[in-house]
Amino acid sequence: MNRSERNRLVVDNLPLVGYLVSEVWAKARHLSRDDLASAGSLALVTSADAFDPALGVPFGAFARRRIIGAFADEMRSNDWATRMARRRIKDTRQVQETLAAALGRSATVDEVAAALGVDRETALAGLADSERTLTALDDTTAEFLVADTVLPEESLLSAERLAYVRAAVVALPERMRLIVEQVYFEDRSVKEIAADLGITHSAVSQQRSEAIRLLRDGLGTHYADDAEAEYVPESTVAPARRSAYLSRLADQAMLGMAHLAHDRMPDAVPTLSTTPASPASFGVSTVDGLAGVADIAHAEPVTLDARELFSSNG
Repeated sequence: MNRSERNRLVVDNLPLVGYLVSEVWAKARHLSRDDLASAGSLALVTSADAFDPALGVPFGAFARRRIIGAFADEMRSNDWATRMARRRIKDTRQVQETLAAALGRSATVDEVAAALGVDRETALAGLADSERTLTALDDTTAEFLVADTVLPEESLLSAERLAYVRAAVVALPERMRLIVEQVYFEDRSVKEIAADLGITHSAVSQQRSEAIRLLRDGLGTHYADDAEAEYVPESTVAPARRSAYLSRLADQAMLGMAHLAHDRMPDAVPTLSTTPASPASFGVSTVDGLAGVADIAHAEPVTLDARELFSSNG
């Protein structure tokens, strides 16, 4: 491969670096996007140098593994925790959870120390470390080391889930919808939102939590394992208000699915004259803010970091 061909490969595949940077950074925000981009771009160039078309492997798949490998190296170089520290943190957290379940309350330092078989100072150090943010390198990068081929049915299901999440947010009561959009899609703080709305931080947090519970109700109802089982609502709003939300969600979802079908088969599905409202620009990266959707839909996350949206703690 001559220099011109190599340069063309690099230029044509630069978007791949940007895409992978966004994917990794969404799950490891303590890293620098610029550093990831630099490491990924360098890996792309070295991939072009080493690529042999005669092997029959697409360059994108060939470069992808090298780029992810470069990201992993970058993450390790910025990681404060050694393997031993990670194991200690994991053990400490497991003991905390086990004791909390058994005691019905948070365990004391002495109880954690006794369960771990260590002295109080060591237990304190482990507890302090467990409060720090850890990024599981294997979990963050392994999911990208898969085949690039996406089956048609997988693509359709992913699009369907994304459309339903759009509908679930759009159907929220206006104040709740605004707060969810601002927090998860515009990356604004509770303090900023409270100032704009002229309400307290506590009020914003309460509205956000209730919105998340309503989202869970909508998604849980739609993706329930057993269609005959009665879904137990998580939201604390009045039943009439919850029913009104689910009704709006059904209408929005129907419109969203119809538009999705028309986009995929424009000649077979008539165009609708009414389009669902759009809270904010949704894309694959946006839905990273709603990562727990996948738990309800029983599929891998579309890509998003606000896991509280679909955790049981609200």
